[in-house]
Amino acid sequence: MTALAHDDPLAVAVTTEIHTGDVDGLQDLLAVHGGLATARIVDPQGNGRSLLHVLTDFPGNFPNGPATAAALIRAGADINARFEGGPHRETPLHWAASCDDVAMIYALLDAGADIEADGSVVDGGQGTPLANAVAFGQWKAARALVERGARPNLWQASGLGLMDRVRELAPGGDLDGALWCAAHGGQHEAAEFLLGQGADPHRVGYDDLTPAQAAARGGFHALADWLRAR
Repeated sequence: MTALAHDDPLAVAVTTEIHTGDVDGLQDLLAVHGGLATARIVDPQGNGRSLLHVLTDFPGNFPNGPATAAALIRAGADINARFEGGPHRETPLHWAASCDDVAMIYALLDAGADIEADGSVVDGGQGTPLANAVAFGQWKAARALVERGARPNLWQASGLGLMDRVRELAPGGDLDGALWCAAHGGQHEAAEFLLGQGADPHRVGYDDLTPAQAAARGGFHALADWLRAR
């Protein structure tokens, strides 16, 4: 079995079992329909998602997520399956990171997911799961990934306030982008350091926001006021 239309009754049934956390019902379907664990569910635009993508799709954090993942993997699901079609090739770990689904992040990593897989919608299609977590402000997910060994680049380290890494990577790096991300993450120390290195507090970045506006959007109003004063 390779592809199922999104409205195929089997696709609807397996999606329901996954999203409701009915592990027993899912296992029954996997047992009856050989190859289902490796199937792709194809949407009207022709994009294909694995069943692990279905499990980690927005909004994520579905009931019994880790147990559901384990059942799919036991049945042959590819832990590092790629989204097919569209502007990216994200893995299920990218999607779990985008949903702040820490339990699923741990479950996927424990099962062998590639923590440094590329293919994200972030960084020109080359970003890792950590890139998704930081870009989308999924801070629990971002810290879980770093805890498990993900290597942040300068803008990611700035958003997380990882000052040793920021100081290591700042020379020759994109200071303006790093400052924007420090503001996005509410990281005052990182923002102050990057300004001292020459970052431009007025540079408009992602979503057409200045660093001060990015901080305000995140609810970091003291940092936003501080940046405006500079």
